[in-house]
Amino acid sequence: MSNLVLDAEALYTDLLRGVRQQLTVSRQPPRLVGVASGGAWLAQRLQKDLGLDEAIGVLSSSMHRDDFSQRGLACSGQTLLPFDVNGAHLIVIDDVLYTGRTIRAVLNELFDYGRPASVRLMVLVDRGGRELPVQADLAVARVTLPASQTLELARAADGRFSFQLQSLPLPV
Repeated sequence: MSNLVLDAEALYTDLLRGVRQQLTVSRQPPRLVGVASGGAWLAQRLQKDLGLDEAIGVLSSSMHRDDFSQRGLACSGQTLLPFDVNGAHLIVIDDVLYTGRTIRAVLNELFDYGRPASVRLMVLVDRGGRELPVQADLAVARVTLPASQTLELARAADGRFSFQLQSLPLPV
């Protein structure tokens, strides 16, 4: 599937529309929290494009990964929640949903900071391959990729998004 073409900017426009809709239908406007790093990039741009004054949060999965012993502290950034999560309605933003393990880890990290009233998950791409029962409330696109490929969001210097599709080296 090396000829897969995903227009990250077009998908971002659809994500923006979905988040805007959530902001208008909620009694208490939800706070945006991005998963480091791609989800945090998306949340930062959403904050700007939606004209939100409230600070966004960032969640790192590093400390709660079930593969921490193999990965160690990955350079995914640090958790930053500049608001009280207790009783808050949150929208967690991520770029690519795959096995569900990163989302499990960031939810564990989030609950270390308090107990939100609700958490919704919105992603640009759901690539299937779930290992845990995790599902996005909004997945702008769904694709099927073999486990031998990775799909990552990239951000250019001008802030525009694109996707990088790479093949993993075969085990020897």
